[in-house]
Amino acid sequence: MKTQLARILLSSSGGYAALVLRLPIGLILAAHGAQKLFGWFGGYGLEGTGQWMASIGLIPGELMALLAGSAEFFGGLALVLGLLTRPAALVASFTLLVAIFSVHIGNGLFMSNNGYEYALALLAGTVSLLIQGAGRLSLDLLLLDRVARHRSA
Repeated sequence: MKTQLARILLSSSGGYAALVLRLPIGLILAAHGAQKLFGWFGGYGLEGTGQWMASIGLIPGELMALLAGSAEFFGGLALVLGLLTRPAALVASFTLLVAIFSVHIGNGLFMSNNGYEYALALLAGTVSLLIQGAGRLSLDLLLLDRVARHRSA
């Protein structure tokens, strides 16, 4: 049972292309999460982001900022490392869907109008990682190998 769950969570059909997706998407998400959580990179931190989220109807705002910021920051770091890639990609995908439908959808496609094109591109990348897994050069594959060796011992 544990081995089967590990295989589902950690296995990957992706090669090096998954790494090419993981690194920039993970870094972008982690940076956006750091803006929300810590106020880094010109962000507003939890309090400011929470106030903004409450103003658009995501209540309680500070909790929503904590959840979104944590999903982006910790999920982004996990994607960079290739650690629990599928769960991290799932949480990031959900967060991006919320952003698209609560903030951007009414503004059309283009970023120049605060549209959803950028979030949609990130969503496509996270869904791709959700489907294929971490690929090569990931901690997921190291963990899966360790689980397999432990099982056969």
